Amino acid sequence: MEKTSQGGIMIDDTTLRDGEQTAGVVFTRQEKVAIARMLDAIGVQELECGIPAMGGEERDSIRALVDLGLSARLITWNRAVIPDIEASLACGVTAVDISLSVSDIMIENKLRKSRVWVKEQLKTALGFAKAHDLYVSVGGEDASRADIPFLIELMEITRVLGGDRFRFCDTLGILDPFATYDKVRTLREAVPCLDIEVHTHNDLGMATANAIAGIKAGARFVNTTVNGLGERAGNAALEEVVMGLKHACRIDPGVDTHRFVEISRFVARASRRSVPAWKPVVGKRVFAHESGLHADGVLKNPRNYEGFDPAEVGLTRQIVVGKHSGTSGLVERYRAMGIAVSRDEAVSLMEQVRAIAQRMKRPLHDGELRRLYRSEKGCRRAA
Repeated sequence: MEKTSQGGIMIDDTTLRDGEQTAGVVFTRQEKVAIARMLDAIGVQELECGIPAMGGEERDSIRALVDLGLSARLITWNRAVIPDIEASLACGVTAVDISLSVSDIMIENKLRKSRVWVKEQLKTALGFAKAHDLYVSVGGEDASRADIPFLIELMEITRVLGGDRFRFCDTLGILDPFATYDKVRTLREAVPCLDIEVHTHNDLGMATANAIAGIKAGARFVNTTVNGLGERAGNAALEEVVMGLKHACRIDPGVDTHRFVEISRFVARASRRSVPAWKPVVGKRVFAHESGLHADGVLKNPRNYEGFDPAEVGLTRQIVVGKHSGTSGLVERYRAMGIAVSRDEAVSLMEQVRAIAQRMKRPLHDGELRRLYRSEKGCRRAA
């Protein structure tokens, strides 16, 4: 049974497939199991879990995921050829993505085929999959550069032959959110009875925005990866898409966000791809406040400078003391260290704090602040 969110949106996370296609990334079977369990536990509805045609080891990993008995549906990636689908069936999955290149540039220069060949290939592969009672997403590789009338033809073939959805892929990450919205909306209106899935890449830094634009245009399924892993510049990040839907669009995708940081850090270690401190949603510094006005504002009411509670994703607020700090932030930082500093003392300390931060080109850590406080106290006593 399909597990849907309150807004009807389905998250299909492809960390275990497209995420692992990040150049140089390899997950062990144990890491794949751990990632799948964590994503399932937070309510991700579907996991794209691998490519069975890659070989025996990949199939064994997929079978191990099937054996977990997760609530999330497991779906595999396949070329539009029967042997690939047979390999997926052998793994025990009940859902497949059948991928075809759909832009003229790829049909002519990659496949060396024609549009007619693509349509016939789709009919053969989809017919075989549905004859074996599989749930099928038809993946349109490079759909963002494809002729819209041709995409509509492919969607109609998918619908007539019992396909369950069509994946609109911005494979090269070349779209902006406005173009994404227009294209997906056109497809939605042309074939209203077939679900649409959006798969976006981050080559221009717009994967998350494009994913959300696709949903706003009527797509029901969206592909994500933890930390935005994926080919080249990566995919739309799970944590960004979910929080964007919740807070920018007021759409609840039915995912428990409190473990986002935990999952992000696990995947970062497993992929050996560190998460930048400023990474949206899960970066360790995204709730760090240094500027005097900002720190003062957030201490008075966090909503002044925080779009959501850091605890919602597993983070905590940080008051950073450095060149741009003010007395409110300094007093609060000392309070958190168990040291009561008056406003007058903070004013006296600030000049030294700024000088040290300027010289060191970084904020001060607790040990330095303690030493500075003791030094200032000693000077006051001597005076």
